[in-house]
Amino acid sequence: MTVQYRGQAPGSGVGKRRSRAPRKSVAERLDDGEITHEEARDAAREALLRILTAAQKSRHELEQALARKGFPESVVIPLLDRFDEVGLVDDAGYAGTIVRTRHGERGLARRAISAELRRRGIDEETATEALDQIDADDERVAGARLAEKLVVKTRGKDRDVRVRRAVGSLARKGYAPGMAFELVREALAADGEETDDLPYAD
Repeated sequence: MTVQYRGQAPGSGVGKRRSRAPRKSVAERLDDGEITHEEARDAAREALLRILTAAQKSRHELEQALARKGFPESVVIPLLDRFDEVGLVDDAGYAGTIVRTRHGERGLARRAISAELRRRGIDEETATEALDQIDADDERVAGARLAEKLVVKTRGKDRDVRVRRAVGSLARKGYAPGMAFELVREALAADGEETDDLPYAD
């Protein structure tokens, strides 16, 4: 039985969902001649500027973002080359910023920061140069500060629990297991915890 609503003509189709054709990507519209290469390039430029206004990105991240928006490589690559030339895309500067903020603000070790740089598409040479800002002493100082904060948070708990939690947190921030254990041992001793029976890391 078909229900007919007041004011609805028979067979009018009111109330039925209309299927919409999938929206064409920029690449498809370009191939079909609906837009010119210049129009596609201008749209990609506007999209790039919006992305960069919100946050700094690596060239790889920008390339992926534009690809998701449907822009073809023939438009994206020359545009990114131009942005690179004028300094709007700067992987070296971006990598340096990541190293400084992750180490200085979060206390991350080189290993964890290196993994993030890889995820963001920073090439190995650029990443290595950026990571050279952090030496072994810098890493140890940052790790010691973290270890101190971590053991303070677990005061009153069983010592082995304190050790396990603090070492695990440092490991997740990129510190090698041996260094993490040593830093936690020192922090616990400074906090008045008995540590003479704890083994020293090799």
